[in-house]
This record gives sequence, structure tokens and C-alpha cells, in this order.
Amino acid sequence: MWAYIKDNKIEEIIARPKDMVIDDIRHSRRIFTAWTWDELNAIGIYTVEAGTKGDDRFEITSNPTYTYSASGKKVTTAYTTTDRALDDANAKNEDGSDMKDADGNQVVNYGLKTIAKNQAKTKAHELIKRFGWLVQRVTMDSSATIPSAVTTYCAAIRTDCAAIITAIDGASNMTAFKALYVDTVDSDGEITEVNRINRWTTDSTVEDYIR
Repeated sequence: MWAYIKDNKIEEIIARPKDMVIDDIRHSRRIFTAWTWDELNAIGIYTVEAGTKGDDRFEITSNPTYTYSASGKKVTTAYTTTDRALDDANAKNEDGSDMKDADGNQVVNYGLKTIAKNQAKTKAHELIKRFGWLVQRVTMDSSATIPSAVTTYCAAIRTDCAAIITAIDGASNMTAFKALYVDTVDSDGEITEVNRINRWTTDSTVEDYIR
């Protein structure tokens, strides 16, 4: 990305090469790839250094702001990040009153905790429903049984889900909540334990029954 600077002010941020008229001279878009930085700087075009955005899972990132440094011969990008809400909150109208749905019920803006818990429940349901055909088989054939490995696995998944929800509820602040998504690694950077949010019992013992 580039910036066009005139009189030490940012006139334009240029996302992709394009034809430009600078000081009554038309320049082809090819200058952005063919010219050196000294040549580009001479007509007022400078590099734009990317800034660091927040993690969309946890933060809201503002629109970028740009700052030109004449001595550094570049433009830097900055963002402001704001933590997303951890807890649920009543939705409000523009006048600050409670927002209601068509049935008169309070509209709620779900916080990260509720969203994460719902995702855990959905994940558990998806893992368990792969064995639904076994239940249907028992319904159709009373002599059939559900393998003990499957019942043990499904119980473990329900336990995993409960543990994840407990951990989410126990996160008292954003730092603690973010920690639930961090893997444990050894000195070589190898994962020794998957983070709590994504740690589920392996299905290696029930692979033959997955449908």
C-alpha cells in the first residue's frame, strides 16, 4: 500500500497501483512496481507500513489512522482496539431505552461467554450425533445394542462440554477468557496440551461407528 503526500500532508491512501496525475504530469500505474522508492518519494509517493489489528475473536478494531513521517519517509498505520463484552447485556435503542422484539421481549446482545458456551454445546452435539444411526438401529431391532465404546465416548464428550462451560463461567476477565484459547507448548514450541476450548476426547476408539 502507498500514500500520496503533498505539502507534508496525506492526500490519499492508495490500496493498489493506478494511473495518477501529479503536478500536471500523468503517471502510469506501472511506476508503483517499476520505480525505486527514491523515485516514488520524489513525486510524493511513500510506503505505508501495516499496523497491528486486534484479534477479532476478542476485540473490535477501529478504522485505521495514518501518520506521515518526513524523516522516516513513510506512513505508519495505527488501530484502536476495544475488548468485546464478556457478558450479556440488554440491547438498547438510540434513545437509551430497552430494545424489544415484535413480541415485546427484551432483545439481548450476547457476550463472548454465552457465544462460546453455545459453540461448545453445538460442537458436542455434532460429535455425538454421528452415532445416531446406532440408536435408530436399536429402535428397529431390539436385539441390537449400542457398543460400550460409543456410550463411553459420548459420556466423555458430555463431560468435556461441561468442563468447557465451567471454565468459561470461571473466566472473571478478558485475560482469563483469552487464556482458555491458548495451547500449552514445550520449549520446542510443540503443543503438549490443546487449549480448554478446543480440547475434546479423541474418537480413535469409535472410528468404526462414525456415520
